[in-house]
Amino acid sequence: MRRVGSLFEQVVDRENLRLAFSKTLRGKRSRSDARRFVVKLDENLDWMRLTLVRGDFPLGVHLQFTIFDPKERLITAPCFRERVLHHAITNVCEPVFERWLIADSFACRRGKGRLAALSRARSFAARFPFFLKFDVRKYFSSISHEILCDKLERLFKDKPLLELLNRIITGFEASPGRGLPIGSLTSQHFANFYLGWFDRFVKERLRVKGYVRYMDDCALWGASSVEMRGWLQDARGFLSTQLALDLKAHPYINRSSHGLDFLGCRVFPDRLMLNRRSRVWFRRRLVALEKAYLLGRLGFRLVLAQQMWWIPRQTEPTAFRSRRFLAPGKRLL
Repeated sequence: MRRVGSLFEQVVDRENLRLAFSKTLRGKRSRSDARRFVVKLDENLDWMRLTLVRGDFPLGVHLQFTIFDPKERLITAPCFRERVLHHAITNVCEPVFERWLIADSFACRRGKGRLAALSRARSFAARFPFFLKFDVRKYFSSISHEILCDKLERLFKDKPLLELLNRIITGFEASPGRGLPIGSLTSQHFANFYLGWFDRFVKERLRVKGYVRYMDDCALWGASSVEMRGWLQDARGFLSTQLALDLKAHPYINRSSHGLDFLGCRVFPDRLMLNRRSRVWFRRRLVALEKAYLLGRLGFRLVLAQQMWWIPRQTEPTAFRSRRFLAPGKRLL
């Protein structure tokens, strides 16, 4: 793919900044920083455009907090004006990233997502007898700023845009010269793009036909366990030497008929099921929702929406049937 230029002018265009503001405002109208931005909207947009053109737009103002669902993660949330900038960049650069990525990468892409990844994984499980599953150790914290900036220069040739992207990338460090903040819109696209080079290695060099990646969760399918072990060695070498990444300690190889733990589910050639961790989480969630419903804190429709939004359509409906929530005459499924 040829390098793309003349994008910085589109990023700082007044209409693009206004569109980015509208996207950032969704669901955040009650926040104090959003209200302050709205009060002087035209002045703020003009100031953003001016400072971006001058190259001194202030970056790095963020709020950090920890979540524990399902595991502990440090979230770094940018301030409102920086969120507007991230949306402005994404409006222009997302189509470029999209054209560069392969079809079997499913995270943070329109028309893709978790359920599409699971469906694709199930189709490969039905075609190939063995699978290899691995993921990257502390992926977001391990991304090299130098390597990422170098890779971006292979995709974009617009110098002001590259300088802006470099400032965003280097404005956060989990360790010296490494790390992207979880909770930033641009981080999702940078992280997806970073492993896009591994996608191309798998498809173009290893010639793997059965491959699915969801951010740093990777699954490969093939004809034999010997083939899987060879791919694992090659993948480990590429990730280490080309992207400065390490795999988690226990990648595993098994028969497709035994089931693959992937994205919270167990993938078999003929069906999908929740894995053990997801079942435990879902039971706890049901108990918490039932308690909130009985205490009058949540209505029935909201309870139903919160417990059903993430379940794969192929999953057995009876696994999620609960009558304790139901008002007379209503069915959950």
